[in-house]
Amino acid sequence: MPRRSLITGVGFLVIFSWLAGTGKLPAQTGSPALSGKVTAGQDALEGVLVSAKRNGSTITVTVVSDKDGRYSFPAARLEPGQYSLRIRAAGYEFDNVASVEVAADKPATSDLTLHKTADIASQLTNAEWLASMPGTDAQKGQLLNCVGCHTLERPLRSKYSADDFMTMILPRMQGYVNQSIPQHPQLRRAERLMEERGDQRVQVYRAAAEFLASINLSSHPQWNFELKTLPRPRGAATRVIYTEYDLPRETISPHDVIVDGSGMVWYSSFGEQNLGRLDPKTGKVTEFPIPEHKPGFPTGLLGLRSDRDGDLWLGNMYQATIVKFDRKTEAFKFWPLQGDENIDAAQINMVSPQSCGVDGKVWTQNNGFAGVHRLDIATGKFETWEPFKGVPGPHNIYDVIPDSKNNVFFTDFRQRHIGRIDAKTGEVKLYEIPTPNSAPRRGTMDAQDRLWFGEYRGDRIGMLDTKTGQFREWPVAPRWSSPYDVMSDKNEEAWTGSMVSDQVTRLNTRTGEAINYLLPRNTNIRRVYVDNSTTPVTFWAGSNHGASIVKVEPLE
Repeated sequence: MPRRSLITGVGFLVIFSWLAGTGKLPAQTGSPALSGKVTAGQDALEGVLVSAKRNGSTITVTVVSDKDGRYSFPAARLEPGQYSLRIRAAGYEFDNVASVEVAADKPATSDLTLHKTADIASQLTNAEWLASMPGTDAQKGQLLNCVGCHTLERPLRSKYSADDFMTMILPRMQGYVNQSIPQHPQLRRAERLMEERGDQRVQVYRAAAEFLASINLSSHPQWNFELKTLPRPRGAATRVIYTEYDLPRETISPHDVIVDGSGMVWYSSFGEQNLGRLDPKTGKVTEFPIPEHKPGFPTGLLGLRSDRDGDLWLGNMYQATIVKFDRKTEAFKFWPLQGDENIDAAQINMVSPQSCGVDGKVWTQNNGFAGVHRLDIATGKFETWEPFKGVPGPHNIYDVIPDSKNNVFFTDFRQRHIGRIDAKTGEVKLYEIPTPNSAPRRGTMDAQDRLWFGEYRGDRIGMLDTKTGQFREWPVAPRWSSPYDVMSDKNEEAWTGSMVSDQVTRLNTRTGEAINYLLPRNTNIRRVYVDNSTTPVTFWAGSNHGASIVKVEPLE
């Protein structure tokens, strides 16, 4: 079972902005609830994440030490009680596990003394493993297929030979659906039609098997390469507060997270048949169960988006069903695929109702055969496009994003293209992204009909101006950031998160400058959401392998 967290810790969050209705963060004035200094030997350490958890709570608050090694929790963030403290700082550990009492009328102090860890491998992110290991980009890039289900620490600590990987491990891994985690594995019922087959698949397996056996512990008592860590946060990346909300079970994988107009947080459960709702004021979680439409097939939900009325739409993946949830009545409505298109490999991941008010139609995709569907809400009828039928593959239509006129744009995750389907004529057009092998994944359309998307294998934020057909790209550091999704905010800044480095990137699109916020623990970020109702804006994401939801509040 993979290491679920480098850090745990929690504090009770009181958001004065909601109580006052200002939409602004509380002023950081007056005495802090808890503060201290982080040192190692004689050195003050900047960029150490310090997390506080009140006994019995499910909410963690984290701050970051400044250039002088000092950290501070604002009084509004920690209610009185006994707290356990944890840290995240690659290469370091506590001398002793810290516990501190926070009182209502007296600031608490806890200086933290760290020492070098004896097991740095247990602290590495997937990005740090990739940066450390020898090999070409093509060899390392194969491992990006692994991180959706587990960390790279698992295969890197193994002692399997190339033949073991070839005959036992890789075929078994291929047999699990992509919403599997070690705590909740699920088997595929059928293979996607646009994937590698026969000798081509054997070649892929062989290349991966030989590479893994060359870098794991099958031939050496320890790794034959230096383990490298990324620099700790500095400057603006330390001026932030994180709040993490634990979910009730470790098998809950919150894939997509969005915030509604009343401040409630909703998430799709990647491996289970539940839509979840989190009240961030109390930490209370409510689950709304969804019936299975294909019993015996893998369960779980992926894309979660809202329509103009605020109702929620989801893709029920291998259940091959579009799901709608009415927030007022708390009732579901379902549209299962029908007929020949509901093959065993059918996989409805993304549902996009954002512009359905234009013509009463909702777009979705089918990962089973690289198809796009359009649902007529009134009649329940589906139309289908197969843009790559007869075209050599592999192809994977990953996301579908409508513009203001309900034309839809789709990403081909296995290639470097964005596609467009005209809502009126049905004509398909392809746009080639400038970066080769960029693997566009998830995206959002802004109010100017500009499509923002993550280039998973290109380490870039991409933007397509759908009116001019022109692309812009911005690099995301470090190498192997692998951004999954992108959303722009009211300040012309673009936000993305990494499945690989545990970092949230905030990009100033005017200057190209970026801030990377390191999250308090291994997170595996998928969908990203920016709440523009606050000042500064706030960022939300699910910890897909950590059974929690994370809120990031920049202080500037």
